Amino acid sequence: MPMRRFGRPGLIGLAARTAVVAGTATAVQGAVMKNQERRARGDYEQQQYVAAQQQAQIETAAREATSPYPSSPSPASAAGDDIIAKLQQLAALKDSGVLSDSEFTAAKQKLLS
Repeated sequence: MPMRRFGRPGLIGLAARTAVVAGTATAVQGAVMKNQERRARGDYEQQQYVAAQQQAQIETAAREATSPYPSSPSPASAAGDDIIAKLQQLAALKDSGVLSDSEFTAAKQKLLS
């Protein structure tokens, strides 16, 4: 009957334990990297969505500001808020360089008349 060793593992046991620890560490590191990449991709997509929404708002405001036809009339109670919002949009367009000074002035006069 062979004798069993008690105490510390032998060379093969030590190599097996090291392989298990290294494999586990690699698997955990891979999972962490995938999670970080997924989060970064989600953040990037969210930023792109917000930028596209802002660009659509700017284009809509520019189209409305330079349109020769007036938009549909709004109720009298919301007319003051609507004009202020449109003036703010026009100012933002002018500040961003989409509208020139003359276009801004023309659109502002159109809104105020």
